[in-house]
Amino acid sequence: MENKDIKRVAMRIHGRVQGVFFRASTQGKALELGLYGFVRNEPDGTVYLEAEGKSEALKELEKWAHKGPDRARVEKVEVEEKEGLKGFERFEQRR
Repeated sequence: MENKDIKRVAMRIHGRVQGVFFRASTQGKALELGLYGFVRNEPDGTVYLEAEGKSEALKELEKWAHKGPDRARVEKVEVEEKEGLKGFERFEQRR
C-alpha cells in the first residue's frame, strides 16, 4: 500500500455501542469497503477502531460509524488521522 491516498485513522465511538453487535457490524462494513485494521470494546464503554485504506473508504466508514448497527445509539464519533501505516493484513475484532 504505497499510495498517497492510503491513510490510517483511529475512531472512538461513544453511546450505546457495546452489546449491540457493533464490532461485528464494523468488521463487516470495513471488509465491504476494503479496509484493514481492528475494532475492540474499551473498558469505558466506547468502541475503538483503527483502519487503513483509501481515503474515500475511510470517510464511508466514518459516516457509517455515526449510525452503526440498528440497535446502537451513537452519541459521538471522535476521529484522528494517524501518522504512518501499520500494515494490517485484515480487519479483525479484538477483545
